Amino acid sequence: MSEISRSEVCVVAVAECFRGDGERLCNPIGTVPMIGGRLARESFEPYLVMTDGYAMFAANAMPVGVADAEVVVEAWNPYAQMFSVLWNGNRHVMMGASQMDRFGNQNFACIGDWHKPKAQLLGFRGAPGNTMNHTTSYFIPNHSPKVFVDQVDVVCGVGYDRAAELGLVASRFHEIRRVVTNLATMDFDTPDHRMRLRSIHPGVTVDDVVEATGFELVVDDRLEESRLPTAEELRLIREVLDPNNIRSAEVRG
Repeated sequence: MSEISRSEVCVVAVAECFRGDGERLCNPIGTVPMIGGRLARESFEPYLVMTDGYAMFAANAMPVGVADAEVVVEAWNPYAQMFSVLWNGNRHVMMGASQMDRFGNQNFACIGDWHKPKAQLLGFRGAPGNTMNHTTSYFIPNHSPKVFVDQVDVVCGVGYDRAAELGLVASRFHEIRRVVTNLATMDFDTPDHRMRLRSIHPGVTVDDVVEATGFELVVDDRLEESRLPTAEELRLIREVLDPNNIRSAEVRG
Protein backbone atom coordinates (compact mmCIF):
# COMPACT_ATOMS: atom_id res chain seq x y z
CA MET A 1 0.00 0.00 0.00
CA SER A 2 1.49 3.37 -1.04
CA GLU A 3 1.85 6.21 1.44
CA ILE A 4 -1.50 7.33 2.83
CA SER A 5 -2.18 11.06 2.86
CA ARG A 6 -3.84 13.06 5.62
CA SER A 7 -6.74 13.80 3.27
CA GLU A 8 -7.34 10.05 2.87
CA VAL A 9 -7.36 9.58 6.65
CA CYS A 10 -9.95 12.38 6.81
CA VAL A 11 -12.06 10.69 4.12
CA VAL A 12 -12.17 7.49 6.18
CA ALA A 13 -12.96 9.43 9.38
CA VAL A 14 -15.88 11.05 7.55
CA ALA A 15 -17.07 7.68 6.27
CA GLU A 16 -17.06 6.35 9.84
CA CYS A 17 -19.49 9.09 10.84
CA PHE A 18 -22.16 7.33 8.76
CA ARG A 19 -21.51 3.83 10.07
CA GLY A 20 -24.75 2.28 11.35
CA ASP A 21 -27.04 4.73 9.55
CA GLY A 22 -28.57 2.06 7.33
CA GLU A 23 -31.24 3.31 4.95
CA ARG A 24 -30.95 7.04 5.65
CA LEU A 25 -30.14 9.96 3.40
CA CYS A 26 -26.41 10.62 3.59
CA ASN A 27 -26.00 14.32 2.75
CA PRO A 28 -22.34 15.36 3.07
CA ILE A 29 -21.48 18.90 1.94
CA GLY A 30 -17.96 19.61 0.68
CA THR A 31 -15.31 17.66 -1.22
CA VAL A 32 -13.86 15.43 1.51
CA PRO A 33 -17.33 14.88 3.06
CA MET A 34 -18.78 13.81 -0.31
CA ILE A 35 -15.93 11.36 -0.90
CA GLY A 36 -16.28 10.03 2.64
CA GLY A 37 -20.04 9.61 2.44
CA ARG A 38 -19.80 7.79 -0.86
CA LEU A 39 -16.99 5.64 0.52
CA ALA A 40 -19.24 4.60 3.41
CA ARG A 41 -21.89 3.34 1.00
CA GLU A 42 -19.41 1.59 -1.26
CA SER A 43 -17.68 -0.19 1.63
CA PHE A 44 -19.80 -0.86 4.74
CA GLU A 45 -23.18 0.95 4.51
CA PRO A 46 -24.71 -0.28 1.23
CA TYR A 47 -28.23 0.98 1.99
CA LEU A 48 -27.32 4.64 2.42
CA VAL A 49 -29.25 6.96 0.12
CA MET A 50 -26.92 9.37 -1.70
CA THR A 51 -27.67 12.63 -3.49
CA ASP A 52 -25.98 13.65 -6.72
CA GLY A 53 -25.57 17.11 -5.16
CA TYR A 54 -28.45 18.55 -7.16
CA ALA A 55 -31.92 17.03 -7.49
CA MET A 56 -31.52 13.26 -7.70
CA PHE A 57 -30.74 10.26 -5.53
CA ALA A 58 -27.95 8.33 -7.21
CA ALA A 59 -27.50 4.56 -7.21
CA ASN A 60 -23.89 4.50 -8.42
CA ALA A 61 -20.51 5.56 -7.04
CA MET A 62 -20.10 9.04 -8.50
CA PRO A 63 -16.60 10.54 -8.70
CA VAL A 64 -16.31 14.10 -7.40
CA GLY A 65 -15.24 16.88 -9.73
CA VAL A 66 -15.90 14.92 -12.92
CA ALA A 67 -18.29 16.99 -15.03
CA ASP A 68 -19.47 14.21 -17.35
CA ALA A 69 -19.73 11.50 -14.69
CA GLU A 70 -22.59 9.09 -15.21
CA VAL A 71 -25.43 9.27 -12.69
CA VAL A 72 -27.62 6.20 -12.26
CA VAL A 73 -30.82 7.80 -11.01
CA GLU A 74 -32.46 6.05 -8.09
CA ALA A 75 -35.17 8.66 -7.46
CA TRP A 76 -36.06 12.28 -8.10
CA ASN A 77 -35.32 14.58 -5.17
CA PRO A 78 -36.48 18.14 -5.89
CA TYR A 79 -35.70 20.90 -3.41
CA ALA A 80 -39.11 20.82 -1.72
CA GLN A 81 -38.90 17.06 -1.22
CA MET A 82 -35.62 17.47 0.65
CA PHE A 83 -37.49 19.33 3.39
CA SER A 84 -39.82 16.36 3.83
CA VAL A 85 -36.78 14.14 4.36
CA LEU A 86 -35.28 16.72 6.73
CA TRP A 87 -38.40 17.08 8.87
CA ASN A 88 -39.00 13.35 9.27
CA GLY A 89 -35.47 12.82 10.58
CA ASN A 90 -34.28 10.31 7.97
CA ARG A 91 -31.21 12.34 7.09
CA HIS A 92 -27.63 12.71 8.30
CA VAL A 93 -26.04 15.91 7.07
CA MET A 94 -22.39 16.90 7.33
CA MET A 95 -21.86 20.65 7.30
CA GLY A 96 -18.93 23.00 7.76
CA ALA A 97 -18.35 25.63 10.44
CA SER A 98 -16.58 28.96 10.66
CA GLN A 99 -16.83 28.80 14.46
CA MET A 100 -17.77 26.06 16.93
CA ASP A 101 -17.82 25.94 20.72
CA ARG A 102 -17.43 23.14 23.26
CA PHE A 103 -21.12 22.16 23.11
CA GLY A 104 -21.31 22.07 19.32
CA ASN A 105 -22.95 25.44 18.70
CA GLN A 106 -21.95 26.31 15.15
CA ASN A 107 -21.64 29.57 13.24
CA PHE A 108 -21.19 30.23 9.56
CA ALA A 109 -23.29 33.40 9.30
CA CYS A 110 -20.86 36.17 10.24
CA ILE A 111 -17.80 37.00 12.32
CA GLY A 112 -18.00 39.81 14.86
CA ASP A 113 -20.94 41.79 16.16
CA TRP A 114 -24.23 40.82 14.50
CA HIS A 115 -25.15 44.48 13.87
CA LYS A 116 -21.79 45.35 12.29
CA PRO A 117 -19.89 42.16 11.45
CA LYS A 118 -16.24 42.10 10.47
CA ALA A 119 -17.03 39.42 7.88
CA GLN A 120 -20.34 38.38 6.30
CA LEU A 121 -20.40 34.65 5.55
CA LEU A 122 -23.01 32.17 4.26
CA GLY A 123 -25.92 33.10 6.50
CA PHE A 124 -27.87 30.60 8.55
CA ARG A 125 -28.69 28.38 5.57
CA GLY A 126 -30.32 25.16 6.83
CA ALA A 127 -28.30 24.82 10.02
CA PRO A 128 -31.11 25.47 12.57
CA GLY A 129 -33.48 22.97 10.95
CA ASN A 130 -30.74 20.42 10.38
CA THR A 131 -29.57 20.37 13.98
CA MET A 132 -33.08 20.25 15.44
CA ASN A 133 -34.54 17.57 13.18
CA HIS A 134 -31.91 14.92 12.44
CA THR A 135 -28.34 13.80 12.90
CA THR A 136 -25.67 16.37 12.07
CA SER A 137 -21.90 16.02 11.81
CA TYR A 138 -19.24 18.56 10.83
CA PHE A 139 -16.09 18.62 8.73
CA ILE A 140 -13.56 21.39 9.37
CA PRO A 141 -10.44 21.23 7.17
CA ASN A 142 -8.44 23.77 9.20
CA HIS A 143 -8.45 23.01 12.93
CA SER A 144 -7.51 26.28 14.67
CA PRO A 145 -8.39 28.45 17.70
CA LYS A 146 -10.18 30.83 15.32
CA VAL A 147 -12.64 28.06 14.50
CA PHE A 148 -12.87 26.28 17.86
CA VAL A 149 -13.79 29.21 20.08
CA ASP A 150 -15.02 29.70 23.62
CA GLN A 151 -18.21 31.34 22.33
CA VAL A 152 -19.52 31.61 18.78
CA ASP A 153 -20.49 35.06 17.51
CA VAL A 154 -23.81 33.79 16.14
CA VAL A 155 -25.56 30.46 16.72
CA CYS A 156 -26.59 28.85 13.43
CA GLY A 157 -26.39 25.15 14.27
CA VAL A 158 -27.79 24.42 17.73
CA GLY A 159 -25.45 22.83 20.29
CA TYR A 160 -26.24 20.48 23.14
CA ASP A 161 -26.51 23.16 25.83
CA ARG A 162 -29.06 25.23 23.91
CA ALA A 163 -31.06 22.18 22.87
CA ALA A 164 -31.27 21.12 26.53
CA GLU A 165 -32.48 24.59 27.55
CA LEU A 166 -35.35 24.29 25.08
CA GLY A 167 -36.47 21.01 26.65
CA LEU A 168 -37.61 17.67 25.27
CA VAL A 169 -39.33 19.16 22.25
CA ALA A 170 -35.91 20.32 21.01
CA SER A 171 -33.51 17.73 22.40
CA ARG A 172 -35.56 14.67 21.39
CA PHE A 173 -34.17 14.56 17.83
CA HIS A 174 -31.00 16.53 18.41
CA GLU A 175 -27.75 14.65 17.72
CA ILE A 176 -24.34 16.02 16.82
CA ARG A 177 -22.55 12.80 16.10
CA ARG A 178 -19.03 13.72 15.10
CA VAL A 179 -16.68 16.59 14.24
CA VAL A 180 -13.88 15.65 11.85
CA THR A 181 -10.93 17.99 11.22
CA ASN A 182 -7.54 17.81 9.53
CA LEU A 183 -6.05 16.91 12.93
CA ALA A 184 -8.55 14.74 14.76
CA THR A 185 -12.06 13.48 15.33
CA MET A 186 -14.23 14.72 18.18
CA ASP A 187 -17.58 13.67 19.62
CA PHE A 188 -19.83 14.69 22.53
CA ASP A 189 -19.88 11.39 24.38
CA THR A 190 -19.53 12.96 27.83
CA PRO A 191 -22.03 13.38 30.71
CA ASP A 192 -22.56 17.09 29.99
CA HIS A 193 -22.08 16.76 26.20
CA ARG A 194 -18.86 18.75 26.10
CA MET A 195 -16.67 18.09 23.10
CA ARG A 196 -14.38 15.07 23.57
CA LEU A 197 -11.26 14.20 21.64
CA ARG A 198 -12.14 10.84 20.12
CA SER A 199 -9.14 10.12 17.89
CA ILE A 200 -6.05 11.85 16.57
CA HIS A 201 -4.86 11.34 13.02
CA PRO A 202 -1.51 9.59 12.43
CA GLY A 203 1.37 12.02 12.94
CA VAL A 204 -0.69 14.33 15.18
CA THR A 205 -0.21 14.61 18.95
CA VAL A 206 -2.73 15.47 21.65
CA ASP A 207 -0.75 18.66 22.29
CA ASP A 208 -1.16 19.64 18.62
CA VAL A 209 -4.95 19.39 18.94
CA VAL A 210 -5.10 21.11 22.34
CA GLU A 211 -2.97 24.00 21.06
CA ALA A 212 -5.28 24.41 18.04
CA THR A 213 -8.45 24.49 20.15
CA GLY A 214 -9.71 27.64 21.89
CA PHE A 215 -11.39 25.82 24.77
CA GLU A 216 -10.66 22.81 26.97
CA LEU A 217 -11.37 19.50 25.25
CA VAL A 218 -12.30 16.41 27.20
CA VAL A 219 -9.43 13.93 26.82
CA ASP A 220 -9.99 10.52 28.40
CA ASP A 221 -8.65 6.98 28.19
CA ARG A 222 -10.87 6.14 25.22
CA LEU A 223 -8.66 8.21 22.90
CA GLU A 224 -7.53 6.28 19.81
CA GLU A 225 -5.58 6.89 16.63
CA SER A 226 -7.80 7.45 13.60
CA ARG A 227 -7.86 4.33 11.47
CA LEU A 228 -6.21 4.09 8.08
CA PRO A 229 -8.12 3.09 4.94
CA THR A 230 -8.06 -0.56 3.97
CA ALA A 231 -6.50 -1.52 0.64
CA GLU A 232 -9.97 -1.70 -0.93
CA GLU A 233 -11.03 1.65 0.55
CA LEU A 234 -7.84 3.22 -0.78
CA ARG A 235 -8.59 1.85 -4.24
CA LEU A 236 -12.11 3.27 -4.09
CA ILE A 237 -10.86 6.68 -3.00
CA ARG A 238 -8.08 6.95 -5.56
CA GLU A 239 -9.56 5.18 -8.58
CA VAL A 240 -13.33 5.51 -8.28
CA LEU A 241 -14.46 8.35 -6.02
CA ASP A 242 -11.70 10.94 -6.49
CA PRO A 243 -9.46 9.97 -9.41
CA ASN A 244 -8.31 13.59 -9.84
CA ASN A 245 -7.15 13.89 -6.22
CA ILE A 246 -9.31 16.92 -5.47
CA ARG A 247 -9.24 15.88 -1.80
CA SER A 248 -5.66 17.08 -1.44
CA ALA A 249 -6.70 20.67 -2.19
CA GLU A 250 -8.99 20.63 0.86
CA VAL A 251 -6.64 18.82 3.27
CA ARG A 252 -2.91 18.93 2.69
CA GLY A 253 -0.32 16.53 4.00
